[in-house]
Amino acid sequence: MRIAILGGSFNPVHIGHLALADEVCSVLGYDRILFIPTYKPPHKEARVEVSAADRLEMVRLACKDDERFVVESCEIDREGVSYTWDTVGFLEEKYSGVLEGRIGLIMGDDLLPGFHLWYHAQELSRRCTLILARRPMTIESASHANKPHGAYADASFASNLDYDFSTDPLFADAVRLSNAAIPLSSTDIRTRAGEGRGFKYLVPAGVFRYIMERRLYTHGNDEGTD
Repeated sequence: MRIAILGGSFNPVHIGHLALADEVCSVLGYDRILFIPTYKPPHKEARVEVSAADRLEMVRLACKDDERFVVESCEIDREGVSYTWDTVGFLEEKYSGVLEGRIGLIMGDDLLPGFHLWYHAQELSRRCTLILARRPMTIESASHANKPHGAYADASFASNLDYDFSTDPLFADAVRLSNAAIPLSSTDIRTRAGEGRGFKYLVPAGVFRYIMERRLYTHGNDEGTD
């Protein structure tokens, strides 16, 4: 079985995530995409607080109707800062009897300039097949954005518009995916929900109902905003 992983905060998961996973399966021939919500990302400071349990449940709702998509809760289960290196090791052991080849690691091109700062980045680039996906630049609301911090802020995509991944040896064996760059982000969803604007068709139906029923991302829940 060929397996690729798609990690992220998924705060919330939206149709862009599902479209990307579908593209990896359809074009690159992967059998399973593991959606892995992070417990605490090492490179972002959350502005809008939604529980890990809520984020995990939204991913479950989003994936429930596609057997190719599997929700993996290992990072939330172990808590603490989530490092992809640790997650890949866990998954290699968990799927050792069925795993075919290297695990695919799906990355948006906004992450590429800072990839060298990831824990064991060089080893990770050899251990996995890096799948580089197009992600459009989006304008983020300051009150709802998860901002990079520390060294990651200096290596953010916005400040590295001249960065060329093709010259970076870390991506020498990477696969470039010509996916549809849907101009949508979780920040946009949070902003729309917080401002009472429409987002019903930007997320799976079950995710929309979950957000509305629990009033996620409304001003009453924006404990992490400035």
